[in-house]
Amino acid sequence: MRRSGSRRNRGSRNYSLGMLLTGWAAIGIALLLVGGTLFAYYQYRSVFDRINHVTLAGLGHRPPKYNNALNILLIGSDSRSGRNAKIGGNAQGQRSDTVMVLHISPGRSRISVLSFPRDSVVPILACPAEPGFAGQPAQPGAIEQLNSTFAFGGPNCLLHTLEQTTQIRLDDFIQLNFTGFISVINALGGVEVCLPVAIHPTYYDHLNLSAGPHLIKGYQALEFWRLREDFGLGSDLQRIQRDQLLMVGLVQRILSRGVLHSPTQTYSIVKAIVAARALTTDTGLTPTKILSIATSMSGISGRSIQFVEVPTITYSGNANWVQFDPVQAPKLFYAIAHDSRLPKIKKVKKTAKKSAAAPKLLSASQVSVEVLNGSGVSGIADTTATALAARGFHVIGSASATTASGAPDFSYTTSVVEYSSAADLPAAQTVAAQLGNVTLREVSTVTAGTVTLILGSTFKTLGPQPSQAVSNLSGQYGGYTGSTNVCKDTGTAFVGATG
Repeated sequence: MRRSGSRRNRGSRNYSLGMLLTGWAAIGIALLLVGGTLFAYYQYRSVFDRINHVTLAGLGHRPPKYNNALNILLIGSDSRSGRNAKIGGNAQGQRSDTVMVLHISPGRSRISVLSFPRDSVVPILACPAEPGFAGQPAQPGAIEQLNSTFAFGGPNCLLHTLEQTTQIRLDDFIQLNFTGFISVINALGGVEVCLPVAIHPTYYDHLNLSAGPHLIKGYQALEFWRLREDFGLGSDLQRIQRDQLLMVGLVQRILSRGVLHSPTQTYSIVKAIVAARALTTDTGLTPTKILSIATSMSGISGRSIQFVEVPTITYSGNANWVQFDPVQAPKLFYAIAHDSRLPKIKKVKKTAKKSAAAPKLLSASQVSVEVLNGSGVSGIADTTATALAARGFHVIGSASATTASGAPDFSYTTSVVEYSSAADLPAAQTVAAQLGNVTLREVSTVTAGTVTLILGSTFKTLGPQPSQAVSNLSGQYGGYTGSTNVCKDTGTAFVGATG
């Protein structure tokens, strides 16, 4: 048994206007990036108290949480309530044509954004009714489109279905509508896009832009988000690529304008979203939690943000639908759930020397490490253990006393990472990558499955977070990073567009 949910035919004007593209959910990124500054000013607390809140419920048995990474579901709603009806036309209920998962790594130094095509097929799971949504009974063996899951069951149902399908534990959700998108873009003063060809008005898409760079805002930006029907290949998957390029422009706008460190700009953005009645979150996404997330990411750079489309193949039962690629998608989902490095799926041209020299680092959550003081500097083991735990490592202990610690004395100059056998060498290399000047040493007395870090007198603090874990997603899956030059690297986002 299969159903198409609320899918409309290709020629419907309501369908075109009602399209909620992946980019709207990207405003959730902006919210997290800029939200923390606002909370430092208590007079703005009343603004956040006006956000709509929904309790997460009916989620059943959930996937485990492997580390302290954060996975936030970003939902775009095409609700036509209030001012949204003037933008999208009259239509009952709400849909989410595309959803995203925002993955914030342990240590808060990297962000990965997964775009899920709206026509992805998923199982029909049991979801209780909630305000504005009828809910749905389970239909074993049946499937529906992802946007139908939200239309019938709401955010709880969408979160539950994605958790069960991907086995990624989702901590919170953020939901935005039409007016929320426009409010944020306008509050930022617009967003830059760069077109290799001109875009002309058509029956379905009314955007009119010449080739080259543009600063777009308001409804014009909204038209760019939903550009699909008569442009390029008319493909939903290609549309996601263009949305990702616009998200790159959004990230670059936020970083270049210093929004992260400007209470005034932050306040204007959040106030605009709230005034538009455009934002809904779960009750667990409290002001304190948003503050913690945002302040921990204050040093994020464009190169540390990546946008990836979930790999799909055509669904055999309907050529207009897609299903998650059974070979590649599970690897991607595993990497996000565990914050681990993806296996390569295509060759990247690198010199043989570099390929041979670079160790294959593990996810921090896969490494158990004991931190010992080998220099005699007071408290150094404890503070380093705390820092490693913040980066996602499983710290099994720390000690500053020589005899209790197992370190022979306080004469260590260079820090040492000890491991028991070749099987634990990757774990040792992962710890060593956090420091810099460190020696690896195989010691049979070290407990198998763990490594021991002995801090020497030259050690001061951990180095920069090494480029590892899910940082290779965009290169492997054809996405973009936040530092992509949108005028030079458009990928296949505009293939088939004649201008």
